[in-house]
Amino acid sequence: MLLLMALFPPSRLLLHGTHMSHVQSPKLHSCGLNSPCLRTYPPKHQEETAYKYQTQARIGRKAKSEVKMDKEEGDLVVDAEKLRFEFLQVLRGRRTAEVPLTVEPANPVKHPLFQEIPRPTFSEAMESCPKVEIKNFSSLLKEENLYLTTEAGEQGRLPVLILSMKGSEERRPAIVFLHSTHKNKEWLRPLLEAYASRGYVAIAIDSRYHGERASNLTTYRDALISSWKNSDTMPFIFDTVWDLIKLADYLTQREDIDPARIGITGESLGGMHAWFGAAVDTRYSVVVPIIGVQGFCWAIDHDKWQARVDSIKPLFEEARKDLGKSAIDKEVVEKVWNRIAPGLASCFDSPYTVPAIAPRPMLIVNGAEDPRCPHAGLEVPKSRAIKAYGEAHSLDKFKLVAEPGIGHRMTSFMVKEASDWFDKYLKQQAA
Repeated sequence: MLLLMALFPPSRLLLHGTHMSHVQSPKLHSCGLNSPCLRTYPPKHQEETAYKYQTQARIGRKAKSEVKMDKEEGDLVVDAEKLRFEFLQVLRGRRTAEVPLTVEPANPVKHPLFQEIPRPTFSEAMESCPKVEIKNFSSLLKEENLYLTTEAGEQGRLPVLILSMKGSEERRPAIVFLHSTHKNKEWLRPLLEAYASRGYVAIAIDSRYHGERASNLTTYRDALISSWKNSDTMPFIFDTVWDLIKLADYLTQREDIDPARIGITGESLGGMHAWFGAAVDTRYSVVVPIIGVQGFCWAIDHDKWQARVDSIKPLFEEARKDLGKSAIDKEVVEKVWNRIAPGLASCFDSPYTVPAIAPRPMLIVNGAEDPRCPHAGLEVPKSRAIKAYGEAHSLDKFKLVAEPGIGHRMTSFMVKEASDWFDKYLKQQAA
């Protein structure tokens, strides 16, 4: 109940008995675009899943919808509150039993697990993050390791790492940092230390099936394939978004954090987590996804899905075999997205979730030549976001930067852009 009360007014909540039920997500989701990727495919075992999807009536039929037509612009205007409500229903659809949010202490991780070989050892981009030189920095740095219980089950134990400077009694701005595929929260330590030195409370988590939530080199891959075959979890993006909502519950209760000044950022998969986490939870007040925002539906329509698919190819190869295909094609891609992350390539894609973040400050930083996040696929999200921020008289709070000549990698330029954005919009919000 605390979760939904924080996100939506009481009038928006659907109550069953004395508790919030696992609300069945509507079968009809109207994204309002006449696009092949709006076709949705139900999970393999429909009777075992908490929600199902089918094609929604087109915009012209004036069906119940989370979007509406702007007659002058011929564009779509997102009903952000309804989108968040429906997204939350989808997140709840494959949850294990809900349990009270609890906190328990943890020990520092001495040998964090990386699900890639060779193991990464250094990030020039992260090391370049602006940092205040403080004498005896290590002795003045406060480190907390803990676990939050976000739901029942093994994956409901969320490992959290928090760095801050000792001594301050004031509420400070906080930033949540999210790692990329196959890495972990410890990998982000250079960023955490840099932001902590500048007066932030810096937080990192292990995303689902990563770090302490993984047991071997194939844990994440295996979870993706299981989701395709069984429709029982949402390890690609959505399950971690649930954790981020629960994390916000915890952070807003801490005495050292200003609950109105919590930012969120991440790289690649972490950038997607930051984008969707902020879309569903308005308590993340400043948002900087790095090489994460993309148009999933656009990529399918324009045959630009290959690079994203290659990043988690074993999943798509398994789907190809199950579907009796000789090669991965757009139909395979479409069916995988709709089964493992319902709405990802339709109702919750970037043309809808990016403008839903308005009017909170949002900086999107990508590489201009990134094949996983094609720049052309962001034209519609960008135009709709500009419209949404303009209507909120907050045009200065939205910015999309595509670094020339850069593919799918985070650069020192991106880290500096993110740093400046947070300093501008989190520190100036101090009461």
